[in-house]
Amino acid sequence: MKGRVIKSTGSWYTVKTEEGLINSRLRGKFKQDDLKLTNPIAVGDYVELEMEVGQASSVINEIQPRENYIIRKSTRKTHFSHIIASNIDQALLMVTIAQPRTSLGFIDRFLVSTESFRIPATIVVNKTDLIIKDKDKDFLELLHEIYDPIGYPVLEISAINDKDLDVLFKESLKGKTTLISGHSGVGKSTLLNKLVPHATQSTKEISKFSAKGVHTTTFAEMFELEGDGYLIDTPGIKEFGILDIDDFELSHYFVEIRQYLGQCRYNNCQHINEPGCVVLQKLEEGYIHPNRYESYLNILYEEDDRR
Repeated sequence: MKGRVIKSTGSWYTVKTEEGLINSRLRGKFKQDDLKLTNPIAVGDYVELEMEVGQASSVINEIQPRENYIIRKSTRKTHFSHIIASNIDQALLMVTIAQPRTSLGFIDRFLVSTESFRIPATIVVNKTDLIIKDKDKDFLELLHEIYDPIGYPVLEISAINDKDLDVLFKESLKGKTTLISGHSGVGKSTLLNKLVPHATQSTKEISKFSAKGVHTTTFAEMFELEGDGYLIDTPGIKEFGILDIDDFELSHYFVEIRQYLGQCRYNNCQHINEPGCVVLQKLEEGYIHPNRYESYLNILYEEDDRR
């Protein structure tokens, strides 16, 4: 029997099959391309399973090859990684400018991860009703300035107040598997409840003490859209650690840098201070945004303090 994992609770998985939804568990350990994973099976995986004798549950015997996935370093286990979701058509990164503010470093790390598998990404700015201060308005303008020109649309919404969110997202989500990700407290669950009314994901107020989000989604889960398509809701991410990207490979995942690769004087140019570097020239000429270049260096040196 074949199916697709639509929910993961760590030890048990809900798998959608032609026979309906089946609670499933793993049999033994899975070795996957030498990756050390905290979650060997992720939401979005296509799997093969067999029913347990005399039980309503099944055992997962095999994971089908993944077309792509979003992965980050585990925050709990050193040298381990965590697959957020797999087999994705596009990603929505939800960010907020106020209560709480999402950093540019976090945004760029997420985009490097999506870009590594050429997964289209949109930046969704939520809680626009809270953008009142001039500094917040300037930051919103900065997001448009940085990301719109390089192919990451910046969409402004208020998940609580906007009445026509389903219309706004309807065509872009149709027939696709879409990941919704972001920090805790940015409103992922609120948006999901608007787009998929039967999801009934719990929501909470921002912590007044820390001004940060409170985790409401505990496990990743996939929801079917009315008509066609899926939305994957994920637990809030505090930080996004880039996994196993070689220093010389990193520049490939910054789209505005990638177009100039191969034009530098030296083939092994890392675009730091090398003579004849076209990337540094384009940076000086304004074709590469300095904030993006700063993120590139921070990831390169693993010194990102803007997470």
